Amino acid sequence: MSEYLKFAHELADASGKVIRKYFRSKMTVEDKADDSPVTVADRLTETIMREMISKKFPDHDILGEEHGYQPKGSKWKWVLDPIDGTRSFVAGMPIFGTLICLLEQEIPQIGMIDIPILQERWCGLRKKESIFYPNLPDGKPLACKVSNQQKIEQSILYSADPAMFNNAQKPYFDQIAAQAKLVRFGGDCYSYGLLASGHIDLVVEADLKNYDVLALVPVVESAGGLISDWNGNSSFDDEWDGCLVATASPELHKQALGLLKTS
Repeated sequence: MSEYLKFAHELADASGKVIRKYFRSKMTVEDKADDSPVTVADRLTETIMREMISKKFPDHDILGEEHGYQPKGSKWKWVLDPIDGTRSFVAGMPIFGTLICLLEQEIPQIGMIDIPILQERWCGLRKKESIFYPNLPDGKPLACKVSNQQKIEQSILYSADPAMFNNAQKPYFDQIAAQAKLVRFGGDCYSYGLLASGHIDLVVEADLKNYDVLALVPVVESAGGLISDWNGNSSFDDEWDGCLVATASPELHKQALGLLKTS
């Protein structure tokens, strides 16, 4: 994994340079077919990362939000979300991130959450460690550990946007939000880094795609957290409905699922 991990950091470094160039600058914002926004920064960032992967590992598969799936028949697949939180990026809010994941036989082995404007980064290795790289003068990496909060009524809950829940999902989210100690919105992928580092306890979201999620799995799980759909399944394949819950303890996960299960 060491070679792949080093390369994932190189991808994050390269993507950050592009994104910082465009942040809070005048640019055209387009609407995709699903009404989500996209900018030249999204597309160029992914293009550069894909070119780096193809040069370094020409036989690896690549899946990205902006440029689709490039299959090569490999057991290795890179999954890229160049700007997770494009709405935040467009609005000048600095807590969006770049998501990079390496799958082996469809299982996430390396997950990276890079926050290019704050220059913070989380990296998770499956069943090994989750590390936070702070933007501090000494740059000392810190091991991540979730809070182990076990009670919803004492938990801090984050979600990217209340509008991400449809009419059928919203009552379930409202149930869990009503019990949480504190509810905040707008974190995008940054919320999952905060969860891994023990600052918050619970993330509940919906309307997600696999490139929004796969990089988060090693970061959260290797810090001691749990991540699944609202029914407790941890397979984010083509049958997945886009709902997600991530928690800081098994006890909290069980309580959350009890309030969120739709079937």
